[in-house]
Amino acid sequence: MSSLGRSTRRHFLAIFGATATSSILLKACAGNPPTESSAVNAPADTTPTADQPKPEVTKAKLGYIPIVEAAPLIIAQEKGFFAKYGMTEVEVSKQANWGAARDNVVIGSQGGGIDGGQWQMPMPYMISEGKITTNNQKIPMYVLLQLNTHGNGIAIAGKHKGKGLSTKIEGGGKALFAGLKSAGTKFKAAYTFPGANQELWIRYWLAANGINPDTEVELLTVPAAQTVANMKTGTMDAFSTGDPWPYRIVKDGIGFMATLTAEIWKDHPEEYLAMRQDWVDAHPIATKALLKGIMEAQQWCDDPANRPEMAKILSGKNYFNVPENILIEPLQGKYDMGEGRVIDDKSMGVLYWKDASGSVSYPYRSHDLWFLVECVRWGILPKSELANFNAQIAKINREDLWKQAAQELGVPASDIPTSTSRGIEKFFDGVEFDPENPQKYLDSLQIKKA
Repeated sequence: MSSLGRSTRRHFLAIFGATATSSILLKACAGNPPTESSAVNAPADTTPTADQPKPEVTKAKLGYIPIVEAAPLIIAQEKGFFAKYGMTEVEVSKQANWGAARDNVVIGSQGGGIDGGQWQMPMPYMISEGKITTNNQKIPMYVLLQLNTHGNGIAIAGKHKGKGLSTKIEGGGKALFAGLKSAGTKFKAAYTFPGANQELWIRYWLAANGINPDTEVELLTVPAAQTVANMKTGTMDAFSTGDPWPYRIVKDGIGFMATLTAEIWKDHPEEYLAMRQDWVDAHPIATKALLKGIMEAQQWCDDPANRPEMAKILSGKNYFNVPENILIEPLQGKYDMGEGRVIDDKSMGVLYWKDASGSVSYPYRSHDLWFLVECVRWGILPKSELANFNAQIAKINREDLWKQAAQELGVPASDIPTSTSRGIEKFFDGVEFDPENPQKYLDSLQIKKA
């Protein structure tokens, strides 16, 4: 068995079956901030390029989950950006849930699965190390690109309106959790996959407000597309996932949004493109062709003028299958939080190419580190692995391929980060994460398992 604890692994596998079955040596740098020259350009011409190297293959199968994180993959397909670079047979395949995506990448496209696609962090690391796969099967993967920042929220059932559940939990909010626990019916909070982004966001929010998610809350795994239905039936009090699902409970009148993840950690990393290592190693030119198509799609997505068309595409039956109006407002950074609070700020909505801290698309290794360290915080990964994270990240995060693709694409040098670290990160509760001293971060946390 791998170094993941036996009890933790049993917890992982039980949930998966239900759903589908020392310091890192990174240079501390703020990264490249946005400049006038790095503004989003008009959509690129999708005429096939004649001066680009011919990819080894023209097909790839990429999995996605119907949340806004998937937009660059869908737009690259729909707007012809993949085809522009010779990837004329890309299939963007909807996955039933994250467990299904994991199982499909294990078997690969040759076995009827997928070559890679959209992932929460640190799933590519867990899959590579065989920590969340059947029989500990190791399927080495590469992290190639960050798909987006923001676009997530924590939704709360309507019965809890007026109880002080916001970014900072106030008033009777803390008493709510204690009261439910003493009554034998803990506050039920759901996420879409254990030990990944959306669990980590809800855990951070609770712990920063003095609520221990392991003792005062019952945590559940629910596929993204089922979150709204489950809240309607009263089977959970809260959920954490990507748009359009948190916002839909407001529009459907069944709840409100306590916070956006953008309020928890401004310009936070969200989801990623990652693929099987064997596919990338066999098809390096095709890999960069995919990256270039997705990068152009990210630039297209970040042009505000394209957001209405983007909402129309994503909302379609073959993709998200939701009303268009559920998507358009969040895509414009407009959120009626459902309890009297309104946010109207494009910088707080989902972003794909640029945010206030610089590049969104570039996969900073320091961000991979935070996700792994946060898993140590909650006992998802053993503390003994802290010393190994440097080597794991260097092996799995292929930011070098991102840079090569960006240069071939003609991305300005001002848009290509010069450091693999974005430097010290700050959270809403005042806590800081220094990627050069992850132990200091762990020591500063009041609520944790590690």
